[in-house]
Amino acid sequence: MNKEFLNVIIADNDENTLIFFKNIFKELKISIKVQCFSNGKDMMEYLNNNDAVVPEIVFIKYTIPGKEAMECIDEIKANSKFSNLVTAVYDEEISENEIEETFVKGNNIFMRKPTDFGALKKMLTEIITINWQYYTSGLNKDNFILKV
Repeated sequence: MNKEFLNVIIADNDENTLIFFKNIFKELKISIKVQCFSNGKDMMEYLNNNDAVVPEIVFIKYTIPGKEAMECIDEIKANSKFSNLVTAVYDEEISENEIEETFVKGNNIFMRKPTDFGALKKMLTEIITINWQYYTSGLNKDNFILKV
């Protein structure tokens, strides 16, 4: 697959987190087009629009208002339009049972969001790099699971 950039969506109600993610993505060697949403409801309305560009990866805060991350995952995984979309759920504090439940529901990546910017940059760089490799090499995204 010849792809020049990744389309990425970030859904988080914390404006600072959105800024951090966007700044980190700007510094990567991989070109990334980012769209941000402050709640899950608006993100899903956008994704379900026929004119929407389906991203390669969606980062969703676990405890996002409007429509929680797991509701979004259920909706994404139920629609064949999103069969190649990788989901990454994250949060600062979440139990191991809740993390496991995200994977059971079909989530691909779980990230425990660090409070340190350097650690966040390292995690996001790793996730984007691995995701880029999956898209450019044609690997099977159905078995793509990662916990960082």
